[in-house]
Amino acid sequence: MFIPLHDANRLRYVQRQYVTLGIIALNVVAWLLISSYTMESAQATILGLGYIPSVAHDLAILPPELELVPVPATYVTYAFLHRDLLHLGGNMLFLWVFGDNVEDALGHLRYLVFYIACAVAAAAFHGLVLPDSQVPLIGASGAVAGIIAAYLILHPRVKLWVLAFARIPLRVPAFAALAFWIGSQFFMFFLDSGDQVSWAAHVGGILAGTVLVVLLRRPGVPLFDRRIVTPAAAELETRRP
Repeated sequence: MFIPLHDANRLRYVQRQYVTLGIIALNVVAWLLISSYTMESAQATILGLGYIPSVAHDLAILPPELELVPVPATYVTYAFLHRDLLHLGGNMLFLWVFGDNVEDALGHLRYLVFYIACAVAAAAFHGLVLPDSQVPLIGASGAVAGIIAAYLILHPRVKLWVLAFARIPLRVPAFAALAFWIGSQFFMFFLDSGDQVSWAAHVGGILAGTVLVVLLRRPGVPLFDRRIVTPAAAELETRRP
């Protein structure tokens, strides 16, 4: 796999990625708060705010003292909880590198709707695959997977600096790194490895991001790094000596 470091892709429509920065800040604050709890309190918070398929599907119930929010709200709240610093850091790094350009293409408000919708879709697909699971799903990776899919559709030809195998710096086209990453998520999902990673949530986020970026992007924002040529620009090009 790879670790993203930087993309040479400037913002075109917004001055700063305020929503992406806000999401990162919320995730960091949530992790700092929970990491300061006792182990018992932290586990209770994860059970109360994490997405538990069997509870969402009315196959199990939580004790009243653990019902921190209504069950439908856990389709979103789970995405702001993380298991440890590595879990948090990995998700936030991908969000930092790729989220700004997706926010730029959608606009602040629609990007926020996009992010939340990808988180909901990731949880829903996870619950569809494992409807009777009593293990809480936590982490932003489903929503981030939607951002990665959107970035691939918007900017496949942008060059990325990545660390391949976490140690080899490479400059590669976005489509090479991101298509490989997305393909690996589907491969692991169908492999059904039974580890602690919810590949179903990743797949759900990818599918949602693929559809929503097309529907929610700003009018005139091209897909696949296509250049929009207006009639005036085309006329100037034909007259160029």
